[in-house]
Amino acid sequence: MLFQATGVAVSGRAVLLTGEPGIGKSSVALALIDRGAVLIGDDGVTLTVTGDRIEATPPPHTAGLLEVRGVGLIELPTSSAPVALLVHFGEEGERLPKALPRTDLAGCTIPTLHLAAPDWTTPLRVEQALSHFGMP
Repeated sequence: MLFQATGVAVSGRAVLLTGEPGIGKSSVALALIDRGAVLIGDDGVTLTVTGDRIEATPPPHTAGLLEVRGVGLIELPTSSAPVALLVHFGEEGERLPKALPRTDLAGCTIPTLHLAAPDWTTPLRVEQALSHFGMP
């Protein structure tokens, strides 16, 4: 199934970025890629459920393309990875969570980091959330 999100693989685990158009998902992906992540898909990823795991793969029609606002579409290598974390931009979550809330995605529950909007710390916060709360 095609899922509207921007996805990157961080250390072999997929992080899916969701939120309203123009909020900065592609910019966060670009910053994570600069820190070593690999693009899965921009503005869409293909999800495949296998047992209790969801695999995120590049979408068929836009694989390898990332929109860099003010620059255009750039081509990047892609990867696939099991979904370990959702990041939703739009409303800030709990300040000091003991655990992240979970979102049902294709019958699997995925830890979800809620952030109001991206800023310069977002890539660092995403990496820390993946390390502390992401699915193995």
